[in-house]
Amino acid sequence: MKLSHFNFDLPKELLAEFPAENRDEARLMVIDRKKQTIEHKMFKDVIDYFDDGDVMILNNTKVFPARLYGNKEKTGARIEVFLLRELNAEQRLWDVLVDPARKIRIGNKLYFGDDDSLVAEVIDNTTSRGRTLRFLYDGSYEEFRNKLTELGETPIPKYINREVTPEDAERYQTIYAKEEGAVAAPTAGLHFSKHLLKRLEIKGVNFAEVTLHVGLGTFNPVEVEDLSKHKMDSEELKITQEACDIVNEAKGKRKRVCAVGTTSMRAIESSVSSANTLNPYEGWTNKFIFPPHDFSVANCMITNFHTPKSTLLMMISAFCGHDLMKKAYDEAIKEKYKFYSYGDAMLIL
Repeated sequence: MKLSHFNFDLPKELLAEFPAENRDEARLMVIDRKKQTIEHKMFKDVIDYFDDGDVMILNNTKVFPARLYGNKEKTGARIEVFLLRELNAEQRLWDVLVDPARKIRIGNKLYFGDDDSLVAEVIDNTTSRGRTLRFLYDGSYEEFRNKLTELGETPIPKYINREVTPEDAERYQTIYAKEEGAVAAPTAGLHFSKHLLKRLEIKGVNFAEVTLHVGLGTFNPVEVEDLSKHKMDSEELKITQEACDIVNEAKGKRKRVCAVGTTSMRAIESSVSSANTLNPYEGWTNKFIFPPHDFSVANCMITNFHTPKSTLLMMISAFCGHDLMKKAYDEAIKEKYKFYSYGDAMLIL
């Protein structure tokens, strides 16, 4: 498979700027791989496809307000700083992206907040837009993190061409988010409401939680025609023994095991035993899934509609089958499904 196999024309108006009014009332396309059929439903209808003993694997990562705006010393130029990952808590070192990057050099200082209560010094260049910053702040570590939260805003994707609203802080977060560390939401999970989760629970569906802190690597464009040469950024991953037990028991009983989102799928495919069971894991993963790929753990998945040439689309092609995926996307465009982070969903059986 080549990069060009994953290109298609996506009308601009199908990129969702706002979420559905109610989480579980987004649209849902249901694809049956065995029957090669496509159905159109509402997300809350997902319950009709699951029974007692089935398992849904949820990514419980929590998005933090990763986008800050500061001013450069002397010139006062406004600079966007996107926090990627903390490198050293004690020294307050962070990997960040800066924009515009050409103005930001080693030794520069950036000032944040109306009162300049937070200062950062650039100590390294990592990539064309990447920098390492050392934050200078007098308070305790907890106070420093609170200050970042206070000054930061919800990192809704750049394609959403509007100001961040207070609603985004709640809606760009799954209702089961627990472990802070993601700079982007695991968006398939945004469709679950408390009510829907409760109804699934009453029906006997079990939930296994994994943690994959979504980084920007997930969204990095693929720039090589030969997919085997693309390198994913590493993202932090944790799979507990408890999650493995829930998943492996369901697998043993031939139940449905559903990965909710590409991040959950990448998490579980990163730690598989030779017997195709899920293993506990704590560390980092740069797993890149593209066709052909034999999936070891999940036998169905929930996902959103992805943009052309994205690594996420490549995973869906590997799971769904390329021709069926293309047919489904043609149908989605014809039926005006909404794409990307705040868009509609797909269930692949």
